[in-house]
Amino acid sequence: MAAEAEAGREAKAKIIAAEGEQKASFALRDASQILDSDPTALTLRYLQTLTNNASERESTILFPIPIDMFENFGHPLYDEFTKKI
Repeated sequence: MAAEAEAGREAKAKIIAAEGEQKASFALRDASQILDSDPTALTLRYLQTLTNNASERESTILFPIPIDMFENFGHPLYDEFTKKI
């Protein structure tokens, strides 16, 4: 009888976890649609993430830079990189 009750509790816990994951996936979908519709929103989210990471601990922050920017600097790796794509 105890094993049956435990199995029932585990089943309910799995259902609750699955419902939580479903709600989270819907929230992520909605957020991605908002970010996709407004480039400014994506930039703000990016800056917020950088702020959160920097305030939590000492860390190195990498800023993604389009490879095309290196063309103006005559960077030797630019030509090698663009040949591969």
